[in-house]
Amino acid sequence: MTASANTHTTNSTSNTSNNTSNNTSNNTSNNTSTTSTSPGAETAGRATATGISVVMPVYNGVEFITSSIPPLIEMLRRGELTQVLVVDDGSTDDTVALSQQLGATVLHSGGRLGPGGARNQAAEQASGDILWFVDADVVVHESAARELAAAFSGEDIAAVFGSYDDKPPAENFFSQYKNLVHHYYHHRAKEEASTFWSGCGAVRKAAFLAVGGFDVERYKYPSIEDIELGHRLIGAGGRVRMCPSLLCTHLKVWRLGNLLHTEIFRRAIPWSRLILGGAGIPDDLNTGAAEQAKAVLAGLFLLATLLAALTLLSPYVALALAGAVYFANREIAGLFYRRRGLLFALGALLFHQVYYLYSATAFALVFIEQKILRLDRR
Repeated sequence: MTASANTHTTNSTSNTSNNTSNNTSNNTSNNTSTTSTSPGAETAGRATATGISVVMPVYNGVEFITSSIPPLIEMLRRGELTQVLVVDDGSTDDTVALSQQLGATVLHSGGRLGPGGARNQAAEQASGDILWFVDADVVVHESAARELAAAFSGEDIAAVFGSYDDKPPAENFFSQYKNLVHHYYHHRAKEEASTFWSGCGAVRKAAFLAVGGFDVERYKYPSIEDIELGHRLIGAGGRVRMCPSLLCTHLKVWRLGNLLHTEIFRRAIPWSRLILGGAGIPDDLNTGAAEQAKAVLAGLFLLATLLAALTLLSPYVALALAGAVYFANREIAGLFYRRRGLLFALGALLFHQVYYLYSATAFALVFIEQKILRLDRR
């Protein structure tokens, strides 16, 4: 079991002091200008798209919104959107003034509600029949609104979500690794999804309100509130669609510390509790049967490597398991190599085994907590 943050990323309203600087707007413009439009999106019809309200929760987001808001305003001018709502969640910087200057409509949360609470508040006031949630550190591609409109092709489609692209502007190792892993999992996912992602995802307003929006009582901090919402939408009879052509660029800078904290405490542990609490393990994204087998293999490889280093096991066993690890992960290793070269691919593949280890450990600890100790912690 490998429930973790690799398929989803939150912190849309979190403090941005550790993230990329304003010069990312130049990097992301290259990504967005070359985006192709999938068949059908161009002819999806403005009548479908004009019901889209963008909802962007922001807390101290000056560093990002100069890049993330302008593409949305351009879509608004083209008639592809109804409105662009920025929900200020108690910012102490110039987020409000800058958002208004850039052309967005600003709502005030009235305090630190977190991204889920801010989105819930905006949903009540949005005029569109589709709520498009976009994180403040996300720059949507030029064709995104058209892709989104095309994806809502059936009345039974309750929600649609997309993916980060494979060109994150932050150059450091963990930012490249984290965003490429997210891209990889979303682009090999089933179209008929069993989850939801609010970094760049949309929900029909009626369906969103009918299930009560994001559960801000259960998830008081940015966590897996989007995943849990997806379960309730599907449980209510709606369908969630994964749209790989709905692309965006992620501006966040990941360091080892914030990556591990988010992955373990905001994602893997609460997601494991959701799964063991009755949601079940979906055979998709990074929780499928193949991923579970890779997690077991990663544990065996790391154990064999440790025993070989202590001369308690033949190094040939560790080498054989290393070959098995590469074979099992050859597709994602290929993505790492194509994007960043051989040295990055080797380092990223090794760290990915660490990811499997801490994800599986988190799941095992939650299993003990819920099934053996019978502790009811959500």
